[in-house]
Amino acid sequence: MKKKIFLIAVLCLCLLGLAACSKTDPTTVDYNGYSYDALQANCVGTVQTLVSMTEEDKAYYMENGAETVVNLINRWDEAVAEYGNFVDFGEFEITKSGKTLTAAQTLQMENREMILTYVYTYHSMEVEDITIDGIYSVSEKMSDALMNTLMGMLVVFTVLILISLLIFCFNIFPYLEKKKAAKAVANAPAAEVVEEIAVAEEQTDDGELIAVIAAAIAAAEGTSTDGFVVRSIRRR
Repeated sequence: MKKKIFLIAVLCLCLLGLAACSKTDPTTVDYNGYSYDALQANCVGTVQTLVSMTEEDKAYYMENGAETVVNLINRWDEAVAEYGNFVDFGEFEITKSGKTLTAAQTLQMENREMILTYVYTYHSMEVEDITIDGIYSVSEKMSDALMNTLMGMLVVFTVLILISLLIFCFNIFPYLEKKKAAKAVANAPAAEVVEEIAVAEEQTDDGELIAVIAAAIAAAEGTSTDGFVVRSIRRR
């Protein structure tokens, strides 16, 4: 029993020792030739340069600087416009993940805190990118996520409604064509009736003309209309 208790105590001490070893002081770590203080000084110097940069300096770097520098100046101007002017430095943190190392410096601005982050390729310590992001609370992040969700749902339902209306219009077109065809069929007998009436009137006019001609011939011959028949009339 005493041996079991001793073994458990030794195991606990080993676990505590491993936990203590895992919590290495980041300020004493060598980051591929760079120290904690050197990486922090790089972030601090970048911020101080951006704060003291004049409009002429910005114009020069925007025209002659590298793409990373141009992007950094644009992001800084956008951040100052949104969060206010720089006030003070906050916490500094270094994180290594795989082949990437990030050095993040918290900045206190007038309206909100933000983070300036240097992203390095660890094996060469070349700068991949420099980002500037605002720090938002959990409630603000949830609110933004909710608004994005609502906007997405609104767009989806709007598109579905438009598709439904389009399908409904395709169903209306055959109905209108059938209605048009039925109307044409209904108008056809009326046209035939009008044509028959015109023919009948023409025949009536011919009968009257025949009677007049027969009477004139009978008067000229001194006889009655019973003795001859007018068979046809030729118009010129």
